[in-house]
Amino acid sequence: MGGAVVDEGPTGVKAPDGGWGWAVLLGGFVITGFSYAFPKAVSVFFKELMHEFRIGYSDTAWISSILLAMLYGTGPLCSVCVNRFGCRPVMLAGGLLASLGMVAASFCRSVIQLYLTAGVLTGLGLALNFQPSLIMLNRYFNKRRPMANGLAAAGSPVFLCALSPLGQLLQDQYGWRGGFLILGGLLLNCCVCAALMRPLEAPAGSAPASGPQRPSRRLLDLSVFRDRGFVVYAAAASVMVLGLFVPPVFVVSYAKDLGVPDTRAAFLLTVLGLVDIFARPAAGFVTGLPKVRPYSVYLFSFAMFFNGFTDLTGSTASDYGGLVVFCIFFGISYGMVGALQFEVLMAIVGTQKFSSAIGLVLLLEAIAVLIGPPSGGKLLDATHVYQYVFILAGTEVAHTPETSV
Repeated sequence: MGGAVVDEGPTGVKAPDGGWGWAVLLGGFVITGFSYAFPKAVSVFFKELMHEFRIGYSDTAWISSILLAMLYGTGPLCSVCVNRFGCRPVMLAGGLLASLGMVAASFCRSVIQLYLTAGVLTGLGLALNFQPSLIMLNRYFNKRRPMANGLAAAGSPVFLCALSPLGQLLQDQYGWRGGFLILGGLLLNCCVCAALMRPLEAPAGSAPASGPQRPSRRLLDLSVFRDRGFVVYAAAASVMVLGLFVPPVFVVSYAKDLGVPDTRAAFLLTVLGLVDIFARPAAGFVTGLPKVRPYSVYLFSFAMFFNGFTDLTGSTASDYGGLVVFCIFFGISYGMVGALQFEVLMAIVGTQKFSSAIGLVLLLEAIAVLIGPPSGGKLLDATHVYQYVFILAGTEVAHTPETSV
């Protein structure tokens, strides 16, 4: 997902749909990978954190929730920063913040300190990276935008496949503190990706602009709330997010609770990620077909129902094999949702209001992201039954298409 950035680059410059855009796509791929894999990958450390700080599932789940909430809820802040400083400087600062947060987290002595460092600081840094990278990607691609968004979105499962087993390996070798420290160093690669975000320049011979500043515009265009389609989409997306991120956060602990060894349990996220790798580009490619693109809303609704139904059936898993099957189908449905959500929103509100619309949607979703996994953790603490958590998540997601269609 992205942010509500209204800096649209030089006027009169067409998207090249290639050229340096492929380097921008590579940078977006890496940024997306770090941004969305991190909240899931840190769940590998939850058991160790629970043991050291003597806390429950809901307390540790707040780390992932705060990370996601910062990623979702800082759209207006990113708008102001990008309009004032540009995409590249904001992304460079974000990479430094994200790295600093994880390094500082390795020295924490309480769970509250973890919330502030690994949660708030790292989450803000990733948001300042991811949202401008999405805007840059959409500046460089127009006709190929569904494909480019699908390829960039594939960074999430690719990095999840790598970061999940890497996190387990780092925990086994260096403990959670050493693991956080090394992961903080890896996040400095976000600064390298930021350097790839070269601003588009007006072609030679065009009328020179009077300066870098443009006529002032509202950072967030609240008139989108007059669009009934947008209101329905925003409400449906907020309900969906309540349960969308819950299963990936708890599936590793679910497997460990069944007696599965730590390494094999962490491999479940790798399975999910491997399937997601192919699902996202495939969904983007299919949606980009001329005969399919007009029906993207219905395809998106099917993806949400498919995801919720997968959660409900996954609650019946009683062994490692059942969880593997669940991760396969969850990866397919999750990848479809991730690849289609931006195309659907743009189809509803149009390109002119897209930057404001996506920021407002993310603000609403941030609330749901903040309470989703912790509420699942509270339910788990009260019942000690993982099946109830998956049923709750599946019910929230599966009911969403009834609202969105």
